[in-house]
Amino acid sequence: MKNEKIELEISAACRIGCVRHDNEDMILVGYQFIRNDEYHTQLELGDKDRFMMAVADGMGGHLSGEVASSDVLHNLQFFFSDLPVGLNASSFNEMIVEWLESINIILDSKGKADEQYKGMGTTLVALAYYDGVFYSMNCGDSRLYRVRNEELVQLTTDHSLSSLMGNETHSSIITNCIGGGCTSSFIDLVQIEDIQDGDIYLLCSDGLTDMMSDHRLNILLTEGADANDLCNTAIVRGGFDNVSACLIRVKK
Repeated sequence: MKNEKIELEISAACRIGCVRHDNEDMILVGYQFIRNDEYHTQLELGDKDRFMMAVADGMGGHLSGEVASSDVLHNLQFFFSDLPVGLNASSFNEMIVEWLESINIILDSKGKADEQYKGMGTTLVALAYYDGVFYSMNCGDSRLYRVRNEELVQLTTDHSLSSLMGNETHSSIITNCIGGGCTSSFIDLVQIEDIQDGDIYLLCSDGLTDMMSDHRLNILLTEGADANDLCNTAIVRGGFDNVSACLIRVKK
């Protein structure tokens, strides 16, 4: 993939849904932070470029989930843009582990300083482009999917009780997150080596996937739906949670 240019068509949407009073989700696309809004962009990436797309689904008491997802994405964006050049996959992974340790300390300290932020946390799913390579990052039960040749595949593993127990029905009880009083957070970081022309990648919170089957999601994506279309479909189907989707269509 090195020395190739890759074009991305990106749409993102983050909605409050039909039940919740606050939106604890947030999306990062490059330098854009999206909440209660939608966003579209097209860009071309070369080997020397870096780009981050991420979805965070916050949790906690009144407003603290909103703060956690925002703090984590803003901190991640700054950290990622400040990384040195030329890191190999192993060194990149080490840097992300260091970032996870530091952001956990930041969230914990904020909770100790102000009771309203105690125990706040967030999931994180991200797709990072660094030094000509794509990496997926996952902590929690937000998901990364890929559609290729009209076949939908989940690329991340849910860190949830249902996944741990082998149940197909999704549970909102998660076993790993950033913050949230979790003392053993971890991030699944995987190098994606086979990006192909026509691939579709979807980052989303469980507010989307709980409202529709993978089969329905696959149909919508192959028929050309953008992120806002996906969120609107989830809301029409009940919108029991905040709904976030970041959609990347690849052209090479």
